[in-house]
Amino acid sequence: MTAEKILITGATGFIGRRLIRAAAKQSYAVQPVSRSRGDADGVVVGDIGPRTDWSGALKGIAVVVHLAARVHQMSNGAADVLDDYRAVNTLGTERFASQAAAAGVRRFVFLSTVKVNGESTRAGRAFSEKDDPNPGDAYARSKIEAEQRLQDIGRQSRMEVVTIRPPLVYGPGVKANFLTMLHWLAKGIPLPLGAIHNHRSLVALDNLVDFILTCSRHPAAANQTFFVADGKDLSTTALLEAAAAAMHRPARLFPVPAGILELGAALLGKQAIARRLCDSLQVDSRKARNVLGWRPPISVEAGIQQTVDWYLNTAK
Repeated sequence: MTAEKILITGATGFIGRRLIRAAAKQSYAVQPVSRSRGDADGVVVGDIGPRTDWSGALKGIAVVVHLAARVHQMSNGAADVLDDYRAVNTLGTERFASQAAAAGVRRFVFLSTVKVNGESTRAGRAFSEKDDPNPGDAYARSKIEAEQRLQDIGRQSRMEVVTIRPPLVYGPGVKANFLTMLHWLAKGIPLPLGAIHNHRSLVALDNLVDFILTCSRHPAAANQTFFVADGKDLSTTALLEAAAAAMHRPARLFPVPAGILELGAALLGKQAIARRLCDSLQVDSRKARNVLGWRPPISVEAGIQQTVDWYLNTAK
């Protein structure tokens, strides 16, 4: 039998690189897509937007995994920021999916974000797929608009659409806040984060990649939306302690109540940072387990150890 051909956008990114390797091991014929010839092997499409021509990339493709997105905040005014996000994440995705459906693609897997549901959850109240969207910023708005347009395309064509909303993704190659946290721990910086009793869902890179590939082939995934997570939520304090233990270093944490941290952050204009450290953000991933029979291949402890080992070997 001829291997199914899978097209992966965002091929040079944190998730894309890992997904390409995993898909090849599962006997997919992998076609990466890049913005320019220097980025990676595969088809070059240039910038993603409402006028991108995908015809050269879609020939013979059975499955699309769309990871590429604009994720960085721009410095323009608020209205322009939303327009910039929409151009790539909404209109670019809509054009891509429309051309994919016309080309006979069987399934379109779209990586969205937990942020379409909101920035935080109440204690003991995880987001589920049944909840109404509540996007809090331009990025999240562009993603939920993309989800809605994909659903329309799916209803009007024979192409199956699968949407995945992950929480924080961590693993070898991680950047942003998780990498900053590892820097803090490696340098032994004392942190006032020893009394944070929130609950945050995480998903290890290998778990997310495995779930994406499950969604690319499982019959029951067709036209569904899923949250995905490791299955064990951690507080900020517990996450720091686990990462420090994986480094074989003490976690230099001293207890400061979350309310005092938030007050201090407000005085310094750092409310967003305080919310990420102190608020809860949980997702209910039971649908993925019940409908698809999916189980995370690795535990949160193993995922943290993988990430720390990568950091100590390559990124420190």
